Amino acid sequence: MRKHTNRLLVLFLTIMLLAGCSAVEGDTALSSYNQERTSNAALSSSEDDDSTDSKESETESSSQETAPTAPQSPYQVLNNNVPEFTEDEITTESFEQYAELDELGRCGTAFACVGVDLMPTEERGSISRVKPTGWDSVKYDCVDGKYLYNRCHLIGFQLTGENANPQNLITGTRYMNVDGMLPFENEVADYVKETEHHVMYRVTPDFQGENLVANGVQIEALSVEDNGEGVSYNVYVYNIQPGIIIDYATGKSSEGTLEPAADATGESYILNTNTMKFHLPSCGSAKQIQAEHREDFEGEREDLLEKGYEPCGKCNP
Repeated sequence: MRKHTNRLLVLFLTIMLLAGCSAVEGDTALSSYNQERTSNAALSSSEDDDSTDSKESETESSSQETAPTAPQSPYQVLNNNVPEFTEDEITTESFEQYAELDELGRCGTAFACVGVDLMPTEERGSISRVKPTGWDSVKYDCVDGKYLYNRCHLIGFQLTGENANPQNLITGTRYMNVDGMLPFENEVADYVKETEHHVMYRVTPDFQGENLVANGVQIEALSVEDNGEGVSYNVYVYNIQPGIIIDYATGKSSEGTLEPAADATGESYILNTNTMKFHLPSCGSAKQIQAEHREDFEGEREDLLEKGYEPCGKCNP
């Protein structure tokens, strides 16, 4: 009888030991899965001017409704970094063109085929007399150079020599000007000088509604003679300044930090109820949607897919 009892005790302890090991393995896997989800969520939520001292100080602005999150990078890649020039637009003849100011005095798209013959041969002059929409000459200690805003050239002075042209200057943050736009301008300038080839170059400011300050700019560039081997990009540069909250409607600002959007609020998209496509707010195609077919959406991407909407092939939302 005692032997039988001992066998039962051994069997019971063995079962308990195995169960304990399984529980430990299960907890470890769950912890690893949660860590991976947290890491992936952080990666998916992270995103993101035009001259140094050769440009005057300027800054950005935007209504908190249109810019609820704080990007972690100065820019975001659009359309897999492929510019959207049509065959008819591409040429080896140097030119530059600037849109007329709209009824609010805001700049439109600036477009050029940059060649060495367009580049400046003299030093840049003052542009202080130009006051772009939303301009507010304010200083903050947390901003490089103190001034929040720069008068940002859509097409940099080093590319076409355009200086105090009101159709080529917007109110942009120091961060957008120096950290966002300038590296892309330098890439084009260096390439053209070294090769004496041409680069198609287009900058489109993104004004939301009747805001006086752009939320950002889309920059596209394509080297012509080598079909993009030298230069090719399509990016959206944010008009933001770390540590500063901007009201894009007016250009007014204050010190502070934008918090990342809560998971419940989801992301912002533009819907085309006719084609059943959804776009990022910065997408060029979204701006061409007719008013009767355009709808703003804030929520989860998966919800749109369940409703039958398809992501835009250009901006890949």
